Amino acid sequence: MEIAEGARYTAGMATLDFSRLSPQEKLDLIGELWDSLDPDTVPVSAEWTAELDRRNARFAEDRGQAIPWASVKAKLRP
Repeated sequence: MEIAEGARYTAGMATLDFSRLSPQEKLDLIGELWDSLDPDTVPVSAEWTAELDRRNARFAEDRGQAIPWASVKAKLRP
């Protein structure tokens, strides 16, 4: 396995030096990594699952009270 310049090999994984990346490039990389995750393989604790279920139930209950974005936007603009 070839290790890229600026990287260290630790515990079966290369550690890369991100210090040369701009903040925007780092955020873009985080987004790409996040998008590459398969939701079915990401572990979620029982507490988070319960919280997500609670929020989804609340959303379903309150959906009728929602205001369309176009209406909100129209009220915000003079």
